[in-house]
Amino acid sequence: MSLIKKQLTYKNVNEIFTKYIVDDQVVLQERLYFLYDLVRYYRPRNPKAVANITLRELLDHLIEFDKHRVILANYLKNILSGRSFHRMVSDAGILQDSDFLYEIRKRISAKILPYQPQRDTLEYALNQVFYKENDFVWINKIPLAELIELVEILQIKDIYSFEKADDGALSEILYAMGLLTQRMSGRSMETSILNMIPKYNHLGSPFLGFENEFLEIENRLRKGEIQFVDSNDLNYKQMVILYNQCVDLVKHAYKNSATFGITLKVNQSLLRIRQQLERIQILMNFMVVDHSKDRIENTVKLSLRLIEYNCYKNNISKLIAESTQVVSYEITQYTAKTGEHYITETAKEYFSMFKASMGAGLVVGFLCIFKVLLSKANTSDFGFAFLYSLNYAFGFIVIYLCGFALATKQPAMTASTIIKAIEEGRKNQTSTTEQHSSFAKLFARLFRSQFIAFVGNVIMAFGVALLLIWVIDSITGINITDTKWHTLLKDSSPAHSLAIFHAAIAGVFLFLSGIISGNVSNKNKHNQVYYRIQENPFLKSTIGAYKANRLAGWLEKKWPGIISNLWFGVFMGSTHSIGIFLGLNLDIRHITFVSGNIALGAYGADFQLPWITWVWCVLGLFFVGFMNFIVSFGLSLGLAFRSRNIPWTEVFSLQKSVWKHFKKQPLHFFFPPRKSKETVIN
Repeated sequence: MSLIKKQLTYKNVNEIFTKYIVDDQVVLQERLYFLYDLVRYYRPRNPKAVANITLRELLDHLIEFDKHRVILANYLKNILSGRSFHRMVSDAGILQDSDFLYEIRKRISAKILPYQPQRDTLEYALNQVFYKENDFVWINKIPLAELIELVEILQIKDIYSFEKADDGALSEILYAMGLLTQRMSGRSMETSILNMIPKYNHLGSPFLGFENEFLEIENRLRKGEIQFVDSNDLNYKQMVILYNQCVDLVKHAYKNSATFGITLKVNQSLLRIRQQLERIQILMNFMVVDHSKDRIENTVKLSLRLIEYNCYKNNISKLIAESTQVVSYEITQYTAKTGEHYITETAKEYFSMFKASMGAGLVVGFLCIFKVLLSKANTSDFGFAFLYSLNYAFGFIVIYLCGFALATKQPAMTASTIIKAIEEGRKNQTSTTEQHSSFAKLFARLFRSQFIAFVGNVIMAFGVALLLIWVIDSITGINITDTKWHTLLKDSSPAHSLAIFHAAIAGVFLFLSGIISGNVSNKNKHNQVYYRIQENPFLKSTIGAYKANRLAGWLEKKWPGIISNLWFGVFMGSTHSIGIFLGLNLDIRHITFVSGNIALGAYGADFQLPWITWVWCVLGLFFVGFMNFIVSFGLSLGLAFRSRNIPWTEVFSLQKSVWKHFKKQPLHFFFPPRKSKETVIN
């Protein structure tokens, strides 16, 4: 039977006692209704908005009415005594598997239909009474002194009351610690973890040492040799030293992710060990009593922890945040290194970017022609998706391998470079003004690099597409866009189509392609793919060790980008067909392709276009380019901020610094200064 009944409003605590106490005993004493209503009486509607909560009214009532005090004490003893909680302490809020998606599905399922433990467990009581996820928030705002006073008034025994730790709360804590230490020891010996910490392979496992020291202390507690542990106890001191070694081992494994790479599964395994270590540290504190006041204080703190663990056990946002941080960091590290090549400083680099962007525009001009020709094929929507994807993917890979620069491909990479600069500025510079000034100069370099890349892409794509369609018309006498020009121009107009929305979709794909690039690099590094190619005996015997080494080096440098561009092409080519399948108006708009399509549309119309059409086309170019840039850059910036734990409030200060720099030197956002005095941040 659920405790969530019709909500009643109580004017004071006395009304709750009057309702449930009849003939000097609690009605339905074995049930949780009385405790449920006491908790509901104090639960605020918005826990986060409440500064603090006081139990003064309840405390004064129990002092004034001693009979009620005795009845409440007996009631709590009756419903809480004998309830086990070791499984909750060892499991709640801790990953149960290294499969990220499984853990997500499990927690979502538990939110929709919460798991209900057995009635004889403490978890069952907490589930029924503190059933809201934010209950711990407001309970933690109750002053510790008041909670201690409540325990003293009710004369509740502390967790060290038993002569031997074979019963009671301390026994549950020891059992939970035993489970956690065994799980950590086993997980730390897995090959995937050992590969992350090669320097520890010849050393004894600190996890095994910690487990041995813990077992020694547990033995003494369970035999009754000691009731609790003194912080000066030699076994306890040794256990603390080994615990710190375990923490250092996990930190070292995470640090090595830059060298060996890291997969999501390995990250989940390390995260699980880290969570278990954090839980162990909290439980270790409950074993220690240095002063008599620690006994009751630890009892209260344990109660608060149990409520917290039960409330947060199905938290999804925290799981996602913890699970993705290290992996996203390594992904953005790769894109940061790549992004450095897309930010120009000197005039020479600026014009080199212009040449590279013109090369990309040249390729896109051909792709625009190919797409128009492919659109005339007699095939299904799936066939069009395949042909368009092939066209885009081939073109993007050619652009990448030739070292050309597709302007909108840059933001997803350069965002991580900017974050890297912010992060290093926070570490190395004491002045916040200096940090923001350096960022503004770096952003100006980025902006002008994007500007000249856009110019080169648009000019060349327009010119090449126009030249190619004229050549085809001159040779064959066929105007390939004579029936399609209206659609090409309409799709370029932000007023007559969903060009801006479709440009945002392209921005998302640009962001995803950057993620794929970093992920492939990271995964291949972890799996030692390039080393395996370099030392492959078959390759060494056929093409030679030198060429095998060169092949491995080339793949290490180029393969992530090839896969990234391949998938970017698939995303771009299949979106419209997926939209048709779903009955949605989905498509993509990319500034360079829009430029080429405008040229083809104008030629198809024999350039007989009203001036307003040209205006909408130019506006379309601007808005499509802006959306391509802002969406891909914004998403990449968000990921980079998240991966480095930089607060979003930093954005507002950075915006002000950029605006200040723009007002001071606006031309630096479009053209390189004659003599660059800008700080280079690498």
